[in-house]
Amino acid sequence: MVQAALHLLTTALGSLLSLLVPLGLLLAALLLALLLVGLLDRARFTRTLDALGRRLPALGRWGAVAAALGAGVLALTVARHAVDLRLAAQQSARYANAADPDGGQTVQAAPRAATVEDRTYTRTLTLPRDLYARINVQDGWEALLPYLHGADGANVQDLREGFVRQGAALVYARQVTLRTEQPVALDTSAVRADLKFVDPAGGRGTYYNAVFTGEYTFRNPSPDPAVMRFAFPLPTGSGTLSDFRLTVNGRAFRASDLTGGSVWEGAVPGGAGVRVTVTYRNQGARSWSYRLAGRREPVRAFDLTVNADRPAKVQRYALFPTAQTGQALTGRQTLTWRLRDVITAQDVAVVFTQGSLRETLGKVGFAAPAALLLLLGLSTAWAWTRRLPLAPLGLAAALLGLGLGFVLGSVLTAYLPPLLALPLGGLTGAVLGALALGPALRVPALIAAAVPLAFLSGGHAGLLVTALALLTLVLLLPGLKRAGTA
Repeated sequence: MVQAALHLLTTALGSLLSLLVPLGLLLAALLLALLLVGLLDRARFTRTLDALGRRLPALGRWGAVAAALGAGVLALTVARHAVDLRLAAQQSARYANAADPDGGQTVQAAPRAATVEDRTYTRTLTLPRDLYARINVQDGWEALLPYLHGADGANVQDLREGFVRQGAALVYARQVTLRTEQPVALDTSAVRADLKFVDPAGGRGTYYNAVFTGEYTFRNPSPDPAVMRFAFPLPTGSGTLSDFRLTVNGRAFRASDLTGGSVWEGAVPGGAGVRVTVTYRNQGARSWSYRLAGRREPVRAFDLTVNADRPAKVQRYALFPTAQTGQALTGRQTLTWRLRDVITAQDVAVVFTQGSLRETLGKVGFAAPAALLLLLGLSTAWAWTRRLPLAPLGLAAALLGLGLGFVLGSVLTAYLPPLLALPLGGLTGAVLGALALGPALRVPALIAAAVPLAFLSGGHAGLLVTALALLTLVLLLPGLKRAGTA
């Protein structure tokens, strides 16, 4: 970041130096004009020089204010570009010095329950009598088996085939035992997902730590005992799962092969129920989805609760929550789906509305120079309405202090989470500005320092900036009334 900042600073200084030539020509023209005025009217020229000499210290002090404002804007522009280059380099780098988020847009599919039974299918084929002479295999009929259509697949439990002579005919017989599934609707589904977002230090991508808990019940629809199967698909886009547990009727099971997800199979008495609990932890980003079904099927009782500490939106054409509660300022939100006896092919998809970290830091960086201009104008208005003395050098120091505070916040984003680094830098700038302006003018420094930090609130920046503007107007109204009546 230091190298990028130095490069940007050198480029900016080069641009400023390129302006010295036209500025020098302008000063030379002004000096020549003054000399011509002196030749034509020496008395007026002398009075003008005396007036400029008396006002030169004051002009110099206000020139220091302009120089401080320019230096602050230059420093903030360099810091903004340096932070943006650092984030761009991190996103495109092959290697990293910190852990990247392990997971993306997580999609959890609903589990499936079914009864399992073995069914045997028999097929026979009588071959023509003249087959012996035509193929001449000398009674080695088993040599024909590879040329017949085979039965394969994961559901084949047993396969028996062969040739049998029945008089003068030759009969091919095949007996295949297949394991079939008859889907069973889930009686209840109670799902809960707790998402806690993390803004890692160094400006790395924002992600969430998720805790998933699902409780499902189903029963054997037959009065006779049956073998039943419960298949829980593993989530996609979830990265590494930790603390994965599958519990059936209070007994924990450990799966050895997760190719088709976590599968439980066992004997269930006639009409008996089964309760399954699934829990796991994972990391994700940007969105979280629950896929109810790949096809349209009935849902008897489905309850889903998503708790997130960031604002969320529901993806279009997905199931909208039946209830939602949240806190506007903190962004915490609870979305609830309660479905009873419905038939749907829609899914649940929640998308989180916070912008990218690079975009957020860019907004704060663009607002910081405006905050310096706000400090200049607000301090002048505050001193004028309250008839307070405003020292130009103190104002220049306040501008430099506020600018350095914002630069410090940008630098700290490489070491601390942005939600901690930028407020710390803004607080430092506000303290320096208040010390430079004095106790009577500390309010403008605090308001100016708070404006860029409003963009850290996600979608509430407009509300916060408007509230700051209203607060500023309310604070200035008494002084404006006094100035108007004076």
